[in-house]
Amino acid sequence: MDSGDAGLGGARRIVVRVPVDPVEAAVEADAVDAAARTGGFVVRGPLFGVAAQDDRDGPGWRVIVAVTAGCPQHARDSLNSKLWFRAKDEARSREERRALLAAVARLETERVDELAVDGTRYRVVRAEEYAMSGPEGLEGPRPTDPEPLVPDWSRGVRGPEVDDGLVLDAEAPVTPTQALEQLALRDLRYTGDRYPAAVRADSRRAVDLHPDVVLLPPTFTVVERTTGPWTPASGQHATVHAARRSLDFSLTWLWPRTHGLISTDAEMDVDARSVSAGDRDVPHAAVLAEHAAAADRLRAGRVNRLEFRDTVYQIARIRRLMRWGPDGPEGPRPSDVNTQDPVRLHPPLDEDGTIGREP
Repeated sequence: MDSGDAGLGGARRIVVRVPVDPVEAAVEADAVDAAARTGGFVVRGPLFGVAAQDDRDGPGWRVIVAVTAGCPQHARDSLNSKLWFRAKDEARSREERRALLAAVARLETERVDELAVDGTRYRVVRAEEYAMSGPEGLEGPRPTDPEPLVPDWSRGVRGPEVDDGLVLDAEAPVTPTQALEQLALRDLRYTGDRYPAAVRADSRRAVDLHPDVVLLPPTFTVVERTTGPWTPASGQHATVHAARRSLDFSLTWLWPRTHGLISTDAEMDVDARSVSAGDRDVPHAAVLAEHAAAADRLRAGRVNRLEFRDTVYQIARIRRLMRWGPDGPEGPRPSDVNTQDPVRLHPPLDEDGTIGREP
């Protein structure tokens, strides 16, 4: 990747506002400290989601499918499901249901990146995923990243979802550190020979066609390293605690099952804690006790780094940038890879909302 001087072409002016609210000022100071600690960044690749622009709500774009999918088709499939369930449960007339089902039919057979249905434009959108890095590795959570007063480790609890309610606004005023980051990344593009020529060409073209940059809210994920580079060990989460909770779940429930320490037929409430605290004659009880002890260390406080069995696990603060042009957010590029084809996801639905049988 390269991040040279931005060609300002048709780029918008960046409007900078100085934070005056005490909380916001603390967040900005934290961002300044983070910039001093991290000297570079690591780009992982593109992510995809879906945004909608409703004529009745004005020109803004609202994220309706989180920008976290690693493949454009995954985002299209999520849009397919949203429109199908809207046709099933929310359509107010046959005409509206018919229009929604026509869009679903296209998504079942075509790689469609933009649709218009009943006054709403739906677009598959693209963002670049990256993380800042420094002497100690990838950037971790910041002191001002939101944390619960009382952490809830329950498996069934649901916290905020990534990009829930997010409205994209390329003209919104930004803080000084956000402005500097936007300027630094305006000309970000793929340049190395290890990238295919088509990927490099699309990347250069994107800088001209979508010259602005919108920074999306950070996400948090678990990364791991044994001897090589850091690799993801979880999905993306909206909060630091949700990422910690996912690591706790993996240590005590998921990994014991995937590694044969607990039978996949075991009851849902059986995990490393319940087994290790019970009969010592249980197979693998000693190893499960180690898993439980590691998870207990994670619960001892706001722990963002954990070593277990020669592997280091860390909560990483992940950033995303979206390119923006005269017509809004960038969509998938021709060189972006689809790992699957469009398929039918739901049973037939007629214009009266009646579910039919599969043909």
